[in-house]
Amino acid sequence: MQDKIFVTRSSMPELDEYVEEIRGLWSSHWLTNMGEKHKKFQEQLIHYLNVDNVELLTNGHMALELTMQAMHLEGEVITTPFTFASTTHAIVRNGLEPVFCDINSDDFTINVEEIEKLVTDRTCAILPVHVYGNVCNVEEIDRIARKYGLKVIYDAAHSFGVSYQGKGIGQFGDAACFSFHATKVFNSIEGGAVCFLDKEFGRELYRLKNFGIRGPEIVDGVGANAKMNEFCAAMGLCNLRHINEEIEKRRKIAECYRNYLEGVEGIRLNPVQRLVNSNYAYFPIIIEETDFGASRNELYEELAKHNIITRKYFYPLTNTFACFHNKYDVGKTPVALYISKRVLTLPIYGDLDLAITEKICRIILDCHRRAASKSFFG
Repeated sequence: MQDKIFVTRSSMPELDEYVEEIRGLWSSHWLTNMGEKHKKFQEQLIHYLNVDNVELLTNGHMALELTMQAMHLEGEVITTPFTFASTTHAIVRNGLEPVFCDINSDDFTINVEEIEKLVTDRTCAILPVHVYGNVCNVEEIDRIARKYGLKVIYDAAHSFGVSYQGKGIGQFGDAACFSFHATKVFNSIEGGAVCFLDKEFGRELYRLKNFGIRGPEIVDGVGANAKMNEFCAAMGLCNLRHINEEIEKRRKIAECYRNYLEGVEGIRLNPVQRLVNSNYAYFPIIIEETDFGASRNELYEELAKHNIITRKYFYPLTNTFACFHNKYDVGKTPVALYISKRVLTLPIYGDLDLAITEKICRIILDCHRRAASKSFFG
């Protein structure tokens, strides 16, 4: 029986490479608190991401949460419900009010035509999400932010290695927050980072991630503990050596999916954005039941029968979570709701065999044929 194929799998270096990277830690005994690996990883990320400043943190969620704290935000933050829980929770945990904006039906990023309608005298920031690595309309978001004096914090958890018009995605906004979680295109086991321009913001962020400590005998703020340890930094250093290879492998898998599924009735594919170098973080498809012949959920179950474990990513929307019961009107984000009920992300990771990718496509096409002939339901 075939082992289960999940929607993603962690990229890892050869064991010997990682062992060699961490070997010196047994001599130094410096395991955390911004040691040698942390500093080296930080420097290499600045170079790879082509940004001025990078602050490393223990995970992508703390990157978001502490970025908002370091900006001393108050009031409302315009964001999208078509995202992972972390985006919304980071806003709420800061005592801020999320104001949900709808998304585009083609690339699933925040609909910039709706943002300005949501701005009030309490709006302090915009928190857009580069969904699946698709890049938001950064020019229009910047225009709106400058017009109303708003901060822009990008959730770039899906966008490591992505560039737009030759610029690293971390260059846009007042800050861009990355996740290096094990399931991402690039991982440091657990980890996150914030890219930014403002040095004073960087000093405040550093203080917040380190208990509010300003100096050896000065603690002048209430902070958290969000420091990346040396073992995670070492994994980041190893994986960074292979990131371009990982992205190229993913490109070939995405190309395989497109070759099989492009033009299939009832299947809509993730767009190829102009001027964007993608990282192929995810491969979402939208299932239009009327044309495909089966629903998203039925296709999900059919693939699961073959040990292909896909994800309804993102479903449910964050503005429908039980923890926010009846607080937000999902009717105000109808496109996001529509997409969330039809999206399915297919397996994609560097080590995925192209033969398995082709098998997944054949299962999907067979499901479509049987559904079209009315035999899908037995």
